[in-house]
Amino acid sequence: MTSAVPTTVRIREVGPRDGLQGESPLSVTDRVRLIEALAATGVADIEAVAFVSPRAVPAMAQAGDVLAALPRRPGVRYWALVPNVRGAELALAAAVDGLTVTVSASEAYSGKNVAMSVQESVAEAGRIAARAGSVAVNAVISCAFGSPFEGDIEASVVEGLAGQLLDGGANTITLADTTGMATPSRIDALLIATGNAVGLHLHDTRGTALLNAYVALGRGLSQFDCAVGGLGGSPFAPGAGGNLATEDLVYLLDELGVETGVDLRSVLDASALVAALVGHPVPSRVAQAGPRRSGHAVV
Repeated sequence: MTSAVPTTVRIREVGPRDGLQGESPLSVTDRVRLIEALAATGVADIEAVAFVSPRAVPAMAQAGDVLAALPRRPGVRYWALVPNVRGAELALAAAVDGLTVTVSASEAYSGKNVAMSVQESVAEAGRIAARAGSVAVNAVISCAFGSPFEGDIEASVVEGLAGQLLDGGANTITLADTTGMATPSRIDALLIATGNAVGLHLHDTRGTALLNAYVALGRGLSQFDCAVGGLGGSPFAPGAGGNLATEDLVYLLDELGVETGVDLRSVLDASALVAALVGHPVPSRVAQAGPRRSGHAVV
């Protein structure tokens, strides 16, 4: 590792949204229970819901009910994924703290995911930002490292999209490896193009998510999206794997001496809870084996 490694890293927990979107729908009560368990870990940002069509993503139905049932904690911001202005209006009415809007670098994926072209999505993101007012807007560039439909996507294309989205009113940019096509060399190339003042949203389709995070840390990147248990994946991309597991990244950062404010033991408790709620084991390695110095029992 280099001297560029940050001393602190900010984690945005996306398990209640990205982690659950491909699972059988949970009740509002169970979703609130999971979000509350995650808020107790010390994580400051949680993507709690998505205001999307319940026909397209049944697991994200009743987003407003989930937010209404959530007790608010000082220092914890709840985010909502929104695909359009109507979704943003519903999220703002539910008093979210931040909006996530996704724009794909892949034309084919954009059509399948939001039924819009890339430039139509950029324009919609601008309208969402205008409607958001003082509420933060994070623009996520999906398929930033490649698409299963078009293959590799040039770093210059992603850099250009990031500039358009910031010019259109987005406050921050996150680069998403939606289908797990990122490699260390591609992480390097894209961060050289965009700079490290971006977030990174990694998927573990090919087992490289934690390695890619390590490489990004060496480039000074300090913002990561993660999902408890390593659940998740896009229902609109064939073969997409789960997210970088929150507990796996926190474990690595703890070992590196990088501060997150997130308690690993509490994350493991939340990981055990989500495994029970979805009814199957989670893919996280640390959830399965436990941290090496804790005496955590392997089950």
